[in-house]
Amino acid sequence: QVQLVESGGGLVQPGGSLRLSCAGSGSIFSLKTMGWYRQAPGKQRELVASVTSGGSTNYADSVKGRFTISRDNAKKTVYLQMNSLKPEDTAVYYCNAPEGSRLVFYSWGQGTQVTVSS
Repeated sequence: QVQLVESGGGLVQPGGSLRLSCAGSGSIFSLKTMGWYRQAPGKQRELVASVTSGGSTNYADSVKGRFTISRDNAKKTVYLQMNSLKPEDTAVYYCNAPEGSRLVFYSWGQGTQVTVSS
């Protein structure tokens, strides 16, 4: 069974940066569109960025211009570079493969906590 393992979260001051990583496995990982999701306390999980197998990207308006998603298919890893972080970016961040507007392909991993606070 494919597992997604997220890492790279932590505590950072407003305006700071973090780089998240998502390690996957399996023969089709490199063929899937992958996305980074986040879930803040009391809120629904939301998709903030996605990248196709060919490298085309899409971003939620709330992170556009600050976050950059990328992937290394040879390493089966997806990254999220987060710059100019704001307190409202505080959440648990997960990766997965979106399937339409609501579904995802893989089981959820444990996520990685990002806290933006002074």
